[in-house]
Formats: sequence, structure tokens, C-alpha cells
Amino acid sequence: MKRIIIAVLVVIVTIGAIALVLTNNKKKNAAKTAFIAEGGGAVAVRVANVEKKIVDLDFSSNGTFAPKQELNFLSENAGRVSKIFVDEGDRVSVGQVLARIDAEIINTDRETAEATYQNALRDEARYKSSYATGGVTQQQLDQAKLVTQNAKLRLQASQRKLSDANIKSPINGIINKRYIEVGAFVNTQGTQMFEIVDVSKLKLKVNVNESQVANLKIGDKIEIKSSVFPTEKFNGKITFIAAKADASLNFPIEVEVDNNTKKSLRAGMYGTAVFNFPKQAPSILVPRSSFVGSVSSNQVFVVDQATNTSKLRKVVAGRILGDAVEILEGLNEGESVITSGQINLAEGTPISIVK
Repeated sequence: MKRIIIAVLVVIVTIGAIALVLTNNKKKNAAKTAFIAEGGGAVAVRVANVEKKIVDLDFSSNGTFAPKQELNFLSENAGRVSKIFVDEGDRVSVGQVLARIDAEIINTDRETAEATYQNALRDEARYKSSYATGGVTQQQLDQAKLVTQNAKLRLQASQRKLSDANIKSPINGIINKRYIEVGAFVNTQGTQMFEIVDVSKLKLKVNVNESQVANLKIGDKIEIKSSVFPTEKFNGKITFIAAKADASLNFPIEVEVDNNTKKSLRAGMYGTAVFNFPKQAPSILVPRSSFVGSVSSNQVFVVDQATNTSKLRKVVAGRILGDAVEILEGLNEGESVITSGQINLAEGTPISIVK
């Protein structure tokens, strides 16, 4: 019995839902019919007045700060770490010694290379003397010179390795991470030793759309805001504008930001780039929906006030500013453009304006 009652209730609810959907559809169709009927036999359209407006190009875009320079410092020589002179958070400069690798083996190689080079120099001198008296041939002398040159190159390489035993910072920055300890062994495969970041300047990466990127160029000065430091001012300049849009049809932009003397900003924080432009002269703007087909068609329908008919007008479109389009030629203030119903229009079609 209970199952029968539940089944009856489900059927009643289903019938009620269907009736509700049919009623809503009937109301929508009635509204469409009323819209067409308002035209009184003419095509019902909506219009917008053609007028000059001040174009506001200012906009802002949010992004994330990244360090201007970031380096994962790897070992170049094999050996055991004998000393470490810096720790995480320390500020370092170019050429500063960060750590030292045990140079005993490296120094032995350099001494061997030095001895080999000196011996090659003496042999070359003897060959030159013998060649002057006819004791050796030109080929033997050239071979001795080649041996000396190779020995010199090996000596230079060993001296470079000995110099590299002192691990020096290649950039100015802050030790963000230290990966080694005294006694640790590093190898020539490139053991990670330090992560160094330079936050004296930062990069703010933001995205802009096609209408915004058209007004930007490399070197433009940009105001930067940070919600973490709302009272501090930061300045930046555009250093990169992508030549190609990404998958979302936006253009990546990079703004180089001068960190203040307090070095308040840190990589990974959020920032806002504020793009301010000089005040623009008023321009004729029309809704984007005014165009027949698309903006690229450069055609709109205007209202002929005398005959109350539609007239096809050729125009020259300028900038696309959101839902509005700048008109450079073809329209005058005071005219009216048709913004809906163009699909039913042709030259001279009677129209009825629906408010």
C-alpha cells in the first residue's frame, strides 16, 4: 500500500513539473510575440544614440612578484666541504667566498701539471738548440712545441680547478637556501650547494587583453601597489611584452619593480600593476552589438528619422574598448544606430523602435 502511495505522489510531482515548464515556455513565446507585434508591421529594433564620450584607458592587473635573478648554485669540482662562510638569510655580493672544498687532491694535480709544464719548456729549449746545429728536424721541434702547449693548457685547467675550490657567489643576492654541510662530499655531477636570489629588483608578471596591450610599450613607467604594504610606493617599468597571446587570449607582461630601501617586497607576494594613461579626447563610441555581423565588417544600420527606415552605413572602426567600439569616420553625433534586430533588416526596411 505504501509503495502505491509513493508511486502516485511521484506521478503527481512529475505532472506538476511538466506543467510548470510548459507555462514558462508559453510566457517566453508570448513575450517574443509581443515584441514583434510592437512593430505594427515594421521590424521591431532597439537603438542607441551616437554621442561623444571620454575614453578611459586606465586599468589594473594583478600578478605575483618574482626575483629578478635566481640561481641554484651547483658544484663544479669533486671534493669534501671543509668550510662554509655563509648561512641562510645572509646577503652576499659578487665574488664573495661562500664555502671551500678540500683542495689537497686538486693542489697535488696542479703541482704535477706545473712540473710537467716546466719539463716541457726545458725539452723545447734543447730541441731549439739542437735544431740550430742540425741535430733535430723541424718536425721534431714542432712536436716538442706541441707538447709544451698541451702541458700549459693542463696547467691552466688545474689552476682553474684550484681557484674553484673557493666557492664564490656569481651574483649579488641573499642566500635563500643552503644545501650543504661541513664534511659533505660534492661531486663533478653538479651537487646543489646554495640557492641565491636577488630581490633588489623584482619582476611582476601580469596578463592583459588585446585592447589593453595595444596601448603599452617597452619602457613605460608603471605604478605598483602591494596590499601587504598599502602605504608604501613602488615604481616599475615594462621590460617584456609577449609577442603572442596565451591559451586564454591574454598577453603576458613583465614589469621590473624597484624594491624600496627597506627591501619590503619579497618574491612570491601578490602585487597590482596600475596602468595610467593621459586624459583622452572625447570620441564617438557605439555599442559593439551595433555592427552587422562583426566589428570587422565596418557596417552598421542607422535610423532614417524622416522615413523611419533603416539605412546601411559604412564606417571606420577604431579601438575596441570592452563593449564599446570607437568610430573614426561614418557617424555623427545625434544619429541613432540600431543595436538589435539587424538580421531582419535591409536598406530601407521600415522599423519600429522598441524602448
